[in-house]
Amino acid sequence: MRAARLIRMALLIQSHPGLTAPALARELEVSERTVIRDAQALQEAGVPVRSERGRVGGYFLAAGYRTRLTSLHPSEAETLFLSGLPSALRDLGLSDAAQTARLKLTATLLPSVRQAAESSVRRFHLDAPAWFREPATPELLPELARAVWADRAVELSYARPGRDGAPSSTVTRVAEPYGLVLKAGTWYAVVRVPGAREEDRDGGWRTYRVDRITALGAAPGAEEPFARDPAFELAAHWEARSALFARALLRTTVTVRLTAGGLRRLPAVVDGAAVAHALASAGAPDAAGLVTVDLPAESEEVAFDQLARLGADAEVLAPAGLRARFREHACALAALYRADRADGQR
Repeated sequence: MRAARLIRMALLIQSHPGLTAPALARELEVSERTVIRDAQALQEAGVPVRSERGRVGGYFLAAGYRTRLTSLHPSEAETLFLSGLPSALRDLGLSDAAQTARLKLTATLLPSVRQAAESSVRRFHLDAPAWFREPATPELLPELARAVWADRAVELSYARPGRDGAPSSTVTRVAEPYGLVLKAGTWYAVVRVPGAREEDRDGGWRTYRVDRITALGAAPGAEEPFARDPAFELAAHWEARSALFARALLRTTVTVRLTAGGLRRLPAVVDGAAVAHALASAGAPDAAGLVTVDLPAESEEVAFDQLARLGADAEVLAPAGLRARFREHACALAALYRADRADGQR
């Protein structure tokens, strides 16, 4: 256990020169006294660790010294080689760079570890997009990715979809691109709009589908990188905002009576937030084994498309307009499949 900690300490000092004893203690979850002892152990093992006092002091490695990756465990190498999505790297224009990096990494590994890494690539492949859709790479994605890497503010035009059948509209604004997220084959940009941080209830944060960005360029007068919020964490931000977004979409409530099979299949036709709410509202099964739930939905139109997939395993009780639509749909199906039409004649 100590050997693994010493390796991690050396790598931390190599990647972040100047880390103090308190900072290393927090990262390694040990006491400052243990950090001091470990630094001495690294020196005795031939790793040129030195400490400097003062305001800009901390722990450093000797100039030009680099640790080698021969200490990687086979499972660590397997995980590292599986950490990138090929389709995502291709979309970002990083396929060649990723392949070169893997070749360089492979060349530094011990033979046993190299074999484990190559074995993982032959056995596992990560494919993010959903079935039955042709993933398209947004034209402006590579340029936007370069802006994200460089912390460069951009001016973008975005085709905002209209609501309730209204045509889309285009908005243009200056934005600070903080990150890119690949969700079910669709790319999203997480940005912050300068000047909207105080009065905006969302703190200026926006999420845009990259394929709806119609124009992209450098922000006027933005010659230097923007000051990135050091507390921002993309994964945590996305998780919180996507949960809020999912709940905000559910503006309609549908009362549905489900068979046991319908209840079992419900997660396959509606999203997780709606399923969780429906299950929480479910009463005890009636004498026929049917369960009544209140199901949140984006709209009656969306609810119809979703619940129609459950067929006779779902009966809409309310709202009345949606129930009437299902009744009309059922009558139309019954007329289409009348027994005297079994020969296919109309």
